[in-house]
Amino acid sequence: MPFLSKQNSSRVGPTQTIAYDSSVGATNAFGSETYQLRLVANSGCSYRIGDGAQTATLSDPYLPANVVEYITVSPGQRIAALKAATNGLVTATAGTLWVTEMS
Repeated sequence: MPFLSKQNSSRVGPTQTIAYDSSVGATNAFGSETYQLRLVANSGCSYRIGDGAQTATLSDPYLPANVVEYITVSPGQRIAALKAATNGLVTATAGTLWVTEMS
């Protein structure tokens, strides 16, 4: 019988949403068991993760629309998001970022 390779996985925790536009949206602090996030947005955005209140800028990491990204974090950190800049390649539109805590 051939070996069946399993997909890596984590436990799914709570999901927070961030509505963003030209103003920054932010989440509550992540839970005490959260070491990974699953991010997906319905439009391009920039995001920032850190301790305490966060403010995303256009120079922060870019997340394309409808792409799932996994990020390592520490418990208690927060994330903020801002719509992407219009630069000829990406059309900046308001959107929502789904932030799912994984452990």
